[in-house]
Amino acid sequence: MEMQGRILDGKSIAEKVRSEVQQQVEAFRLTSGRAPSLHVVLVGDDPASQVYVRNKNKAAKKTGIDAVTHELPSDTPQAQVEAVVRNLNEDAAVDGILVQLPLPKGLNEQAVLDLIDPKKDVDGLHAVNAGLLSAGRPALVPCTPQGCMRLLAETGVSLQGLDAVVVGRSVLVGKPMAQLLLQQHATVTVAHSRTRDLDALCRRADVLVAAVGRPRMIQGSWVKPGAIVIDVGINRLGDGRLVGDVDFEGAMSRARAITPVPGGVGPMTIAYLLQNTVLAAKGRRVMP
Repeated sequence: MEMQGRILDGKSIAEKVRSEVQQQVEAFRLTSGRAPSLHVVLVGDDPASQVYVRNKNKAAKKTGIDAVTHELPSDTPQAQVEAVVRNLNEDAAVDGILVQLPLPKGLNEQAVLDLIDPKKDVDGLHAVNAGLLSAGRPALVPCTPQGCMRLLAETGVSLQGLDAVVVGRSVLVGKPMAQLLLQQHATVTVAHSRTRDLDALCRRADVLVAAVGRPRMIQGSWVKPGAIVIDVGINRLGDGRLVGDVDFEGAMSRARAITPVPGGVGPMTIAYLLQNTVLAAKGRRVMP
């Protein structure tokens, strides 16, 4: 079956989310007398991390969120990084804390992430927030899966009863994505690079989410005709081009809707970081 899939434009949908966030920021400012604040801890001089942080700060400031970056040299000892996080936890003016990953070699990322106050954990990576999400209770949820769910919502298709396959099992995307799909009453299978007969499993999916980190691993022939494909992957080829985990051209002829790379999930991740910052600010105002 040949069809021309609708491209889910993450840039334009993220703009809608940022507009919604901006209204929430203005409402928060009116009731609390200040803007929500996002503090980013950037350790080292990794070029990609620096670009990500600049983009996050720029987007935050555009929506009226106060954004502050705490830059530390790459040789900063573990104890000092942890001290920065503890100080931000204790600072009543700080609503959201984000530690930019990856940290330089020699630093224990998990130990740093575990220190973040769960109510300020705008990346949604703390075990408390993961547990709340698993239990179906309100939590700060990782930004990328939230962005994926918004992209799915924009298709207008009800997820109830659909077969969803998530290829990838990371705590940042795969696992929380599965939980969010379950909350929308989809029937969810979590697969990964070692799953047997992965191609056959993908061909059954009404919703296929690829978050495995391998360029074009999901072939076009693996996509069920009429499926919705969300490609979370972003991989740089030897010639400098960015591609996803899905063979976009091949999948495009079979999918009902598909996200491009770049310009699909990426902009949504930053938009939902801003949303999480507002949620954290609101939550801290009513919670001790």
